[in-house]
Amino acid sequence: MTTTTRPDGVPADARAAAAAIVEGRTSLGIELGSTRIKACLVGEDPTQVLAVGSHEWENRFVDRVWTYTLDDIRAGLQAAYADLVADVQRRYDVTPTTFGAMGVSAMMHGYLAFDADGELLVPFRTWRNTSTGPAAAELSERFGFNIPQRWSIAHLYQAVIDEEPHVSAIRSFTTLAGYVHRLLTGRDVLGVGDASGMFPVDADGAGYDARLIEAFDGLVAERAPGLRAADLLPEVLPAGREAGRLTADGAALLDPSGALQAGVPLCPPEGDAGTGMVATNAVRPRTGNVSAGTSIFAMVVLERPLASAHHEIDVVTTPAGDPVAMVHCNNGASELAAWAGVFGRFAEAAGAGLSTDAVFEVLFREALDGEADAGGLLAYNHLAGEPVAGLAEGRPMVVRTPDSRLTLANLMRAQLYGVFGTLALGMRVLDGEGVELDRMYAHGGIFRTAGVAQRLLAGALDAPVAVGETASEGGAWGIAVLASYLGAADDVDLGRYLDEHVFTGADVTTVEPDPADVAGFAAYLDRYRAGLAAEAAAVDAL
Repeated sequence: MTTTTRPDGVPADARAAAAAIVEGRTSLGIELGSTRIKACLVGEDPTQVLAVGSHEWENRFVDRVWTYTLDDIRAGLQAAYADLVADVQRRYDVTPTTFGAMGVSAMMHGYLAFDADGELLVPFRTWRNTSTGPAAAELSERFGFNIPQRWSIAHLYQAVIDEEPHVSAIRSFTTLAGYVHRLLTGRDVLGVGDASGMFPVDADGAGYDARLIEAFDGLVAERAPGLRAADLLPEVLPAGREAGRLTADGAALLDPSGALQAGVPLCPPEGDAGTGMVATNAVRPRTGNVSAGTSIFAMVVLERPLASAHHEIDVVTTPAGDPVAMVHCNNGASELAAWAGVFGRFAEAAGAGLSTDAVFEVLFREALDGEADAGGLLAYNHLAGEPVAGLAEGRPMVVRTPDSRLTLANLMRAQLYGVFGTLALGMRVLDGEGVELDRMYAHGGIFRTAGVAQRLLAGALDAPVAVGETASEGGAWGIAVLASYLGAADDVDLGRYLDEHVFTGADVTTVEPDPADVAGFAAYLDRYRAGLAAEAAAVDAL
């Protein structure tokens, strides 16, 4: 069968694909990202993308909390699944009623706390919130292990510190992926990668760190008597382990039409960082990946533990439980997209309307003509707070001196550099730790314009950057691959499975760092670091 790894690809043998769909010889992945919920259906060969679906959504800022409602989550799941089913029907004239396996992925971290009846106690607090500074600092000091503000345990401990009334009623808390998986299966479990962003896990990735569990329980003993972290956290499972089966209620939630049947096995739910690693084949030591969207983060699989804790670096795991250094930045490409919207509207007003993709293409190509250091311009993309940069809140800014060269090319290069700026600060810390990297894989929408963001990222990291065919749709496909892995885990580890069954002959383009870009970005980053004082002043003043 002729296959394709592109989300919009149509297999040459549609009849065989239709039969696989009807017979359930497929795997379904669903990922809840910051701005889109995506569904991806693959065949027995996981590189064969049979159909896709999506639903646009957006977080809400309510009472100074970034959140999504439970209705948003449920309606979004249904819409994305319905869009996938419609795509299947258009392509193959069949309707799926079952799958060989399924999996759910979502934004990592955050806080969904439930009482004994499974009722949500406070609105979902997403990874984007930066209200847990005191808790994160105290936990990091007590544990000797960096606990960032967005981690679930920081949210729980901040609620304890603030004496929030709901704390006494908590009987479980989880991530977004864990919540959706519970809706579909009734099981309170997490993949080890997602779990490692809730609470530190053991060195072997088999469960939570018992020493730190004990330390946390001692820390809250007086403020919240009876609160035991181990009683509240989801069960931890590695990739390849069955994590439950689709219940009748879960099937009805996902597909209100009634066509979807119960009984489909699900893989452990994972975070978007884990699916990004899978989608870029970056699960072995000395490999890494960058995922760029509303947020931007880098994952580097470690050969050995870091020498010390750093506030810029999370230590999490791959979906198989191997240690990973994570540089997570709350702000990614949203500000860049806003500028593209301004220029797109200008083109429209001038009578030369362009598609969104065409606007990005023009602006990104223009950036390549910019000076290597962006002509002295600085662009800060901080719409939200940015702990890596020491910012409690964000104020997007473009800053220049009187002798800076303000051109469209320099402005767009500065905007692209701005997407990578805070990330580069964290990656410099890993350089200081002696962490070695053979290749960085990249995925996300900004890499759709071939060779531009990829080249500038290579210069920013001073490392080769690879982009594959699935660069713009990696997450939902990544969790579909993890679902496919359920049938192979008894015979092969995850790294070998990806090498031998998924990425053999994959179409990957690698760009080496250009010395001029490396030097130019280094000069930009020096100014960027110094200019963070102006960002902090803007937060105070505006």
